[in-house]
Amino acid sequence: MRNESIRYLIVPGWQGSPDNHWQSHWQRTLPNGARVEQRDWLTPQRDDWVQALEQAIAGEPTPVILIAHSLGCVTVAHWAAQASPALLRRVRGALLVAPADVERPGCAAALRNFAPIPLQALPFPSQVVSSDNDPAVSVPRALLLAQAWGAEVGLLSNAGHINVKSGHQRWEQGFAYLYRLQSRVEQRALRLA
Repeated sequence: MRNESIRYLIVPGWQGSPDNHWQSHWQRTLPNGARVEQRDWLTPQRDDWVQALEQAIAGEPTPVILIAHSLGCVTVAHWAAQASPALLRRVRGALLVAPADVERPGCAAALRNFAPIPLQALPFPSQVVSSDNDPAVSVPRALLLAQAWGAEVGLLSNAGHINVKSGHQRWEQGFAYLYRLQSRVEQRALRLA
């Protein structure tokens, strides 16, 4: 990325992102990459996950761009719904990949405490990337979430949950969405200057 004064904060989903997951690759590749660590990746508790995200953002001296996957996207939405204006201003944008619909039938019981998903606009530029065959979210729900959050949307064909299981270890093509988001962040900063 062009702007090294930005911290790229990786927000993994349920069970974390293993070493061969694209989020781990991106953390190693992006300048100033860091990860939100959760105390319990297997039995996530919404309040704990939101608090960990809050602490990670509060602990950053520089502005951040959030790069979330799956349950991490829902965590971002919950955090944004209750965060202070001062902390919200630290977030320049969010890339929200394969948001998990924790309200869907058959959703794992461990994730249900993240329902309902906040449906208010995020106060920073955001980009949702989903797939037309993601078992964790239907296309109509992904589109509804993107619209509610005020996000641009990218819909991939046959990309599954955009994780290791669906063949997305490095996911180099995903950087195009991050670059697009970064451009929107820079344009917004120029407008507000």
